[in-house]
Amino acid sequence: MSQTILKPRPTASFFGVIFGACALLIVMTHFWIGPFTPQQDISVSIGEIAGEIRQAAARALTGAPQTEPQVNPWNIDDTLKLIGTLLAGSAVVLGIIGYIRHEAKRPIIGALALGIGAILFQVVTWAILLVVGVILLIGIMQNMGEILGDWI
Repeated sequence: MSQTILKPRPTASFFGVIFGACALLIVMTHFWIGPFTPQQDISVSIGEIAGEIRQAAARALTGAPQTEPQVNPWNIDDTLKLIGTLLAGSAVVLGIIGYIRHEAKRPIIGALALGIGAILFQVVTWAILLVVGVILLIGIMQNMGEILGDWI
């Protein structure tokens, strides 16, 4: 009589694949089609940021108190980011649970790949946008210094 070890059904990793696929779809849809809430023109936003940096530096030099931070209202874009991140994290956790339960390897790899892919997509795109934004701000601040230097 031979003893065979039955592998459990890949339920955890199967749900991980579903959650990871949904997370990746939400993240990519939000990146390519969004943002869904009305946004200011990028030039206005960058100009306001540059002006706020200049005012904060002036307040710091004069010893004046800094302004209180303002809480941004919750919107659909924040909700989509949260749902995408939660689904991606759930996919990774379910893939790990599937690995612990000795489920089939393909669903485990799929759950981990989709979950980690969704997380990396968010992190890499925001890192690239952050670097580009900092480069633009540096250029604007240098130009503001040259323009305002003539008036002061």
